Amino acid sequence: MNEIVEEMNKFGSNLIFGVQIFNKIHEMIEEKKLALENAILLLKYIGYWKGLKNVWNIHFDASSLSGRFEKMIIDKNGKKEEKNDNLLVDLCECYFFLSYNFTSEMLSICVPRLLKAALKKEENDEAQKEVEMALLALRYICVYKFLRQKLYLSELKEIIKYHQEHHNLTQLAYQSAWQFLIFRMNIDGNMEEVIANELHFGREAARELEELTRCVDWKRKKEEERRGKESKEVLIIWRWINTLEEYFDSFKLWNAELVGLLGGILKLFLAAKDNYPDLRDECLITFGRAAKNTAVEIDALVKEGIVDLFFEEMKQFTLDEDIMWNCLNFFLKLSKRLKEEKEDEKKEEERKEAKRKVFKKMEEEGYEDAIASFKEIIDFLQQKYYYSISSDISDYFVNA
Repeated sequence: MNEIVEEMNKFGSNLIFGVQIFNKIHEMIEEKKLALENAILLLKYIGYWKGLKNVWNIHFDASSLSGRFEKMIIDKNGKKEEKNDNLLVDLCECYFFLSYNFTSEMLSICVPRLLKAALKKEENDEAQKEVEMALLALRYICVYKFLRQKLYLSELKEIIKYHQEHHNLTQLAYQSAWQFLIFRMNIDGNMEEVIANELHFGREAARELEELTRCVDWKRKKEEERRGKESKEVLIIWRWINTLEEYFDSFKLWNAELVGLLGGILKLFLAAKDNYPDLRDECLITFGRAAKNTAVEIDALVKEGIVDLFFEEMKQFTLDEDIMWNCLNFFLKLSKRLKEEKEDEKKEEERKEAKRKVFKKMEEEGYEDAIASFKEIIDFLQQKYYYSISSDISDYFVNA
């Protein structure tokens, strides 16, 4: 079963883990054909795999097993026995891994329980695995589901700060803690100061991404490529990229640590470019979001080589449609920002200086000719991709 689950893709998981399978597991528990502890072990493994590969489905909520777990969680909450506490944590993990919609009651019970489990500071393998499971399950709270800060923030800060001093978490556990926090930031913006300047997200994400990038053999074997099987490090990198997309899409506080993070994403792009096209394209999408975000300093995009990267990609003799679209999207966002005048005198001078630098580079690299060569396919790219791009070539140019 473990091997089947590990090799299953997202389509396969949604096909197999439907309402019927969860109803069947519930029926087998009722008829004592399957022990509850074995059912929990199986469901936690399925949930762990789903969490690692960022797979979501909504079938569990409609099953009889979901109702059973909800009732057990409510009944066992408040009973102060160690055995009961362990079972309650297991139930909460299964519930978070498999559910999609969480009631306020479930959140108020499960979030504190999972955070308590994640606060364990022992460094043995068993304790690390328990912490990893708890943090991975917490990530499954929908990004749009509001949580009161008092329910999680002090505990998450303690978990992250302790790891920064003692390195007690696995890479997956640490990434999950950050992903939970960044996704909460989207609907609770006053956390950004804590994330950026107290917990140093830019520095930590850059270091983790660089370490993971070094650990991967980027010359993927054809058999692995055919089966879509990825190493654990690559799967964690995918989770980081998803987190960074969300962050660059919405953050408002710029600091110097983010310069290194942009450089880290660039190194990942170069490593993944030849054999991991999907990951390569996600890096380009992340840069596009950075170019759009007014908090990102354009000078950093120039100095870290991000602008050069897109110039180089555009000049290739053969380009696939994904790279074409990402290049056009990046320069459209960049050009728009360079054209927008600032009311603040200092920021306006910075914009003009950045504009001069980018324009000079565009002239040197023959940028306008490269963009003009894409004119005939812009309408096609607009039809293919969800996000539209301008069909007016002049929108991609920056006049000195």
